[in-house]
Amino acid sequence: MIYKYCGHSGIQLPVFSLGLWHNFGEVDDYGMARQMILHAFDEGICHFDLANNYGPPPGSAEITFGKVLKEDLKGHRDELFISNKAGHDMWQGVYGTGSSRKNLMASCDQSLKRTGLEYFDVFYSHRYDGVTPVEETMQALIDMVRQGKALYVGISKYPAKEQQQAYDILKAANVPCLISQYRCSMFDLKAKKTISK
Repeated sequence: MIYKYCGHSGIQLPVFSLGLWHNFGEVDDYGMARQMILHAFDEGICHFDLANNYGPPPGSAEITFGKVLKEDLKGHRDELFISNKAGHDMWQGVYGTGSSRKNLMASCDQSLKRTGLEYFDVFYSHRYDGVTPVEETMQALIDMVRQGKALYVGISKYPAKEQQQAYDILKAANVPCLISQYRCSMFDLKAKKTISK
């Protein structure tokens, strides 16, 4: 496996990571999910990407990962880089979605319980909801780091203006944004090349 430094940090991540968005939920075959996670780890993939709403149903991918971690990878926690995020619909009610401090803090705590982890290597705001002030969302991420719930923070799917605002707030608090995650698919790139011909 090839590893590259992430931004201006000392963190090295594999060029391939395993995201548990689909195929790892309660409705999926646990044996196959376990096999995929262990095979990825054996091949040098140490970055596993989760979100509180991954499944289906929401939260079940975290439970699956936590079970594999406990039963098979327990002695390897310090060799793993586990990312998690919150911000999309997770539970019913006004606090079960969005970028508010209430949602992010509750989501992080719930995700730690489902995975059985003491902390996440990076925790993201999964999206900018268009309503919550960026300052509020970033302060929640900063506090997660200061409380020991995350080592690093990240953002995902933020518009350019709010993205820069988030970077500035985090940098001023000495909790710089480690990762900005945006959609990039080889299928999208292929489609663009086909269209441009």
